[in-house]
Amino acid sequence: MLRNITAVLLGHRRKMLRAIRELASSAPLTPQPHAVTEARADDAAERRQLTVVFCDLVGSTTLSAQLDPEDLRGIITAYHRCCAEVIERDGGFVAKYMGDGVLAYFGYPRAHEDDAEGAVRAALGLVEAVSKLRTGYEFTLQVRVGIATGLAVVGDLIGEGAAREQGVVGETPNIAARLRRSPSPDR
Repeated sequence: MLRNITAVLLGHRRKMLRAIRELASSAPLTPQPHAVTEARADDAAERRQLTVVFCDLVGSTTLSAQLDPEDLRGIITAYHRCCAEVIERDGGFVAKYMGDGVLAYFGYPRAHEDDAEGAVRAALGLVEAVSKLRTGYEFTLQVRVGIATGLAVVGDLIGEGAAREQGVVGETPNIAARLRRSPSPDR
């Protein structure tokens, strides 16, 4: 009877099927030829409303040509730390560091009513905080930020070994990445 209920969202359907499996597993055990004995990895992924924030340093290519790698590493480490503090303060989750880029989710792993607003607050905070970072050089750091809100599937484990991470799939992260880009060739 419950298997015939139509769930509008994929996440709701998976939750219902998971609940059915749990109820079945709490019932007295009877041999079944095709019983599921372990959870599949894709059960962790879910469709949800998500705000994605991409940010990166403006002029990082120029910096890498002008600075020793160790000095650049120190600047990027301070930048990453600054980004994480601002993003987490405003309710976001840092999903990945990519060179001088940072990918953050608002609405995952925990969803809040004001996730999109928190993402905008974080973006504005990033612009201000990064510009105040002291590098020891006579330049001011700047950050470029792209934000998009929409439906996405998040939580899939992708990659192998040390590169294994939780991915996000959908138009939303692609839009945020495109909005972050600058028309100039120096990223």
